[in-house]
Amino acid sequence: MDLKQQLKLSQQLVMTPQLQQAIKLLQLSRLEMVEAINKELEENPLLEEEMEEDFIAEEEPLQKAEEARPSEQPREITGEGDGRDDFDWDSYLEDFGPVGTVREKAEPEEGPTWDNVLTKAPTLTDHLLWQLRLSRLTEEEMTIGENIIGNLDGNGYLTCTVEEIAEQLGVEPKKVEEVLSKVQGFDPPGVAARDLRECLLIQARALEVHNTLVEEIIKNHLKDLETKNYPALAKKLKVSLDDLMHAVAIIGNMDPKPGSSYTDERVQSIVPDVYVIKIGDDYKVILNDDGLPRLRISNFYREIMAGLDGSKEGEVGKKYIKEKVKSAMWLIKSIQQRQKTILKVAESIVRFQKDFFDHGISHLKPLVLRDVALDVGMHESTISRVVTGKYMQTPAGLFEMKFFFSSGLPTSEGEAIASTSVKEEIKKLIAEENPLKPLSDSEIVKLLKKKGINIARRTVAKYREMMNILPSSRRKRYV
Repeated sequence: MDLKQQLKLSQQLVMTPQLQQAIKLLQLSRLEMVEAINKELEENPLLEEEMEEDFIAEEEPLQKAEEARPSEQPREITGEGDGRDDFDWDSYLEDFGPVGTVREKAEPEEGPTWDNVLTKAPTLTDHLLWQLRLSRLTEEEMTIGENIIGNLDGNGYLTCTVEEIAEQLGVEPKKVEEVLSKVQGFDPPGVAARDLRECLLIQARALEVHNTLVEEIIKNHLKDLETKNYPALAKKLKVSLDDLMHAVAIIGNMDPKPGSSYTDERVQSIVPDVYVIKIGDDYKVILNDDGLPRLRISNFYREIMAGLDGSKEGEVGKKYIKEKVKSAMWLIKSIQQRQKTILKVAESIVRFQKDFFDHGISHLKPLVLRDVALDVGMHESTISRVVTGKYMQTPAGLFEMKFFFSSGLPTSEGEAIASTSVKEEIKKLIAEENPLKPLSDSEIVKLLKKKGINIARRTVAKYREMMNILPSSRRKRYV
């Protein structure tokens, strides 16, 4: 055995940190993008946000620079030359301006009142504790009540047994039952129940419904009520169908999840990434840059770098500034490239789905990622990242960009129809059906076939479940 050396030539894909950052920014939603930029502003001292009055004053020279600069086609980000060259301040000041679209200064819009901004909606726990403190209870009962409230889930149901609370606090279960009964009298009605049956009974008593039929149905016939076989249930209870329907209407107005209205989840409004505006017979796509911080590299550090000498501390300072400048430059480039890529993909989607914008969802065409990837000259994975979490405001409403991608189903004319359009057709057929005789999946298949859509019964069942539509046996009304 002996040792030998030999040369081997091979290709290897290496993702630089800069390329990884660009890919990460591309797949972020708008809200996540703003958070990432703000985080970078905190960590990189060379980055700064340009205020509105700054870029309005520079509007004219920036517009002239844009007119003089040759038009560049958006290209897919690669890993070549990603921040490896030394930084040149002059080239940066010539080629890169602040990120964002220059707009005319608009009059300040009237925002929400301070009451809406500063107030906080009470949680279910806060609401119940407030009522508990207003009740005339002993110190021991107050402790039991706080423990009961602390063991309620988001829907207002008690998640532990009376015996467990009694054992934990060292009291008699009977005492816990007494306090639980008082808590169950709090608002919202039905709170602190141990199951659905108890929740509905509490609400029936709170409504002061003197109808023994309502309580009888809740106690012993919830399963029969779920199947909606009212004639059989009326016969079993030995009451008239009118009396039964009156009781069913009362139960139907009750809330099975009384605590859900006090959820502490924040509702985040969706801000579109692009706008689609109809101009004549054509559609124009406009990128939405509102709300995105406009970034630039602070010129202050240029003066600091010029004042550093050739000592060891000076070289360390220069190296630090250069690294931060490269990081800031690549972030600005990545954001600009991200915005251009989103715009280009959105324009491609509008070209493919023009019939949808003209005539509605029934004219949505089958579209896959590969179609758009070939159209814009990018990889399918890049298109997938672009459309994830991005939204498009159109004349027909606000849609996620993923909405426009769907597989196709064959028609009798030999063409294909988007699966989203088929779902819409199924939804329309069910909405127009006779509730006394709802359409089965097989009947829906026959009706779709008359419209030229060839589809299997199991596919109809799958689409119906995806739209959270019950089967015909559960949709049927007997009266």
